[in-house]
Amino acid sequence: MKALLDLVKAHKGGAGTGICAVCSAHPMVIAAALQENAQRGVPTLIEATSNQVNQFGGYTGMTPAAFRSFVLSIAESLKIPSEQVLLGGDHLGPNSWRNEPAAVAMAKAETMVMQYVHAGFRKIHLDCSMACGDDPQVVPEAVIAERAAALCAAAERAWAEAGGEAPVYVIGTEVPVPGGAHEELTELAVTSRHSAADTISLHREYFSALGLEAAWERVVALVVQPGVEFDHHKVIDYRPEHARDLSRFIEAEASMVYEAHSTDYQTPANLSQLVRDHFAILKVGPGVTFALRETLWALADVEREWLGAKRSVDLKQTVLRVMQSEPAHWRAYYTEPPRLLLDLQYSLSDRIRYYWGHPDIQAACTAMLAQLDQSPPPLTLLSQFLPQQHAAIREGRLPWRTTDVLRDGVAGVLRHYAAACHPTTRTH
Repeated sequence: MKALLDLVKAHKGGAGTGICAVCSAHPMVIAAALQENAQRGVPTLIEATSNQVNQFGGYTGMTPAAFRSFVLSIAESLKIPSEQVLLGGDHLGPNSWRNEPAAVAMAKAETMVMQYVHAGFRKIHLDCSMACGDDPQVVPEAVIAERAAALCAAAERAWAEAGGEAPVYVIGTEVPVPGGAHEELTELAVTSRHSAADTISLHREYFSALGLEAAWERVVALVVQPGVEFDHHKVIDYRPEHARDLSRFIEAEASMVYEAHSTDYQTPANLSQLVRDHFAILKVGPGVTFALRETLWALADVEREWLGAKRSVDLKQTVLRVMQSEPAHWRAYYTEPPRLLLDLQYSLSDRIRYYWGHPDIQAACTAMLAQLDQSPPPLTLLSQFLPQQHAAIREGRLPWRTTDVLRDGVAGVLRHYAAACHPTTRTH
């Protein structure tokens, strides 16, 4: 993927730029990301995780080819050229099948990676850090690197068949838990420079053993732990003094930067500092859908105040009813009954994001937005519940349509990432 190779080259040359990887399958999030970046004249990187999208459909029901079509259809509706859309695969490895024997899980992972590449995904995060069914609890680093190299070989075979731009790769074994920590956090250990060096050295060795020297030249990033994370109600903020040694280490790698996961909910200043410290690829997922939920909840409050309880769709109760009757996506996360309703709605891990595609919830969202569009509320209610959008409407920067208000609520988070990654650009 030439765009990422060029970005890394520019960053290593002192440009101080980065890129935000938006990991979400929600159409409003994808649309907001595409629109914000188009206004700045920069490409948009959209990523799918292995449990979201795989050859069996994942929890979205989409294969890699279907997800690509889904994203590009949104871009087309916004009149954004497909060339401005970059697709990445996140945590591609045996994670979805980790309860099966390693040989079985890895065979499925190879098929998945090949399907991602065939579908046009060109940023591939190789993540074999999890233990499979017959592995020891802690998988040796050498085994992780060997498996990552095997997946890279599969990706290279798929690229040879599919043609097009060459894929770029992200490696790394100190990978935060996708979607945030289950347990309450206090402080995190930053990856040591020695651990980072060992990870690079082992992966280089196993890539070379499989004749993947050319692919190694396209390894653009290493996933490490810079000391950022979040649990249900607390954020561990980036402290650059703790990551100074790690930051300096990567300066010696001519064509590699860091990829930082779990950057959701970091302050704008922290995001900017992360990019300056060579964490040039910033991943965000739950933080954006959290903003989506906040905006929907505010619109639900506006609707109830404006139309009254009898006419209100009562989106909140519909969502809570569905989540409580179908707890598979949150049961392992929310384990304290006294605060269940709080966690279901407001936890930073945002397990609610798994439910927006539910037919009952989609119907409720559509009905609520339609009611507000047909009977616009007074601006005083927007001032109360959506003050930022109220100000934008008053200034003529935002029209009153619920889809525009909703998209702007999501875009508020993405603007912090855009400012950190593209500090010299401005919206057109």
